[in-house]
Amino acid sequence: MGKLSGITVLDLTQFLPGPAMTVMMADQGATVIKVEPPAGDPVRAMAPFENGQSVWFANLNRGKQSLVLDLKVEADKARLRELIASADVFAESFRPGVMKRLGFDYDAVRAINPAIVYCSISAFGQDGPLAGHAAHDMAVEALAGFMSVNDGPDGTPVVPAVPAADMGAGLTALSAVLMALIGREKTGKGDYIDIAMFDTMLPWCVHTASGAIAGGASPRSATQRSLGGAAFYQVYATADGKHVVLGGREEKFARNLLNALGRIDLLPLALAEAGPDQAPLIAFLRETFLARTRDEWTHWMEQIDVAFAPVLDFREAFDQPHTAHRRLVVEADGRHHIAPPISFPGETAWVPGPVPEL
Repeated sequence: MGKLSGITVLDLTQFLPGPAMTVMMADQGATVIKVEPPAGDPVRAMAPFENGQSVWFANLNRGKQSLVLDLKVEADKARLRELIASADVFAESFRPGVMKRLGFDYDAVRAINPAIVYCSISAFGQDGPLAGHAAHDMAVEALAGFMSVNDGPDGTPVVPAVPAADMGAGLTALSAVLMALIGREKTGKGDYIDIAMFDTMLPWCVHTASGAIAGGASPRSATQRSLGGAAFYQVYATADGKHVVLGGREEKFARNLLNALGRIDLLPLALAEAGPDQAPLIAFLRETFLARTRDEWTHWMEQIDVAFAPVLDFREAFDQPHTAHRRLVVEADGRHHIAPPISFPGETAWVPGPVPEL
C-alpha cells in the first residue's frame, strides 16, 4: 500500500515533464491510467530498448495502465468522460487551447467532476506573450536565461546535460497536485493548476543571478562564484585526461587542501572575490591536478576533509558501491529501472510496476 493508494490519475501527458510527475504517483500506489493516442506516446519508439521496451518509456511509465483513445472520435470521448467522473487527478501537456478544442478543458472536466484536480503542463503557461510558442527543454532554458551561463571556456553556450525545465516542471507539478489534493480534503473542491516550465526554472537561479533578480547586471560564468569564477568550485583536468572537481568554497576546505599541498600562503586568494582575484590560485590548482591521474587524486583526497569528487561517466556512476547500497538501480522483468528517490521507513523494498504495452 503506497501513500497514494486510492488516488486515480488520468494521465494524458507525453515525453518528460508530465510522465515524470505521474510515475512518481504510480510508484506510490496511485492508479494511473495513461491515455494514449492510437500511435502511442512517441517515447515508446525512443531507443535504446530493453526487453522490448524503450528504457526511457519504461522508467517514466512503469506501474501505469495504458488506454488508447482517439479524442477526435465521439465514442472515445464518451469513454474519457466516464473515467473523469471517478478520477481524482487529470493531467495534460498539450499546447494551450488544444484541450478546449477537444472538449476537455478545465471547465468541461469540472462540469463532470467538480472535485477533480486538473493540471496543465506547458512550456510557457496558458497565457502570456509566449503561451503559444513551441518549445522543448533547451528553448525554455534559453529564454529563462540559463543557457547564458551554461557555457564553455570560450563563453559559448553549450547544450545542457540536464533537462532542468522538463524535470523541474514535473517536480513542481507533483507538488502542486499534492497541495491541491490536501486542500480538497478541507474544502471538498477540486482545483486548476497551470504549470509552466519557464516559471519553474526562474526560482532555480537565486544563488547565481541575485544581481539580475535585484535589477542589476546578469552573471557571467568567469566571474560568478558558483559558475566558474572560484578556485574551490571548479573543474580540473588530471594526468590521464579525466577530470576532478572541487565543490565547496568554505574556508576549512581551502585550508585543508592548501595545507596538504604545502601552499597555505595561497589561502587569501581562496577567500577573495570570485573572478580575476582568484585566477592565480586556479592556475596553480590546474597545474597541480595535472600531475596525477583522476583515481590517484581520489585516493589521495580520502585522507583530507575537502569537498572533492572525481568526474564519473554514467556507467561509473551506476556501478559505484554507493548506488548499489542505496538500491538506486533495480532490475525487474528484464529491465533496469532507476528507483524512486522517495522512500519511507518500514516499507518493503520497492519493486517497479509492470511497463504497459500500448
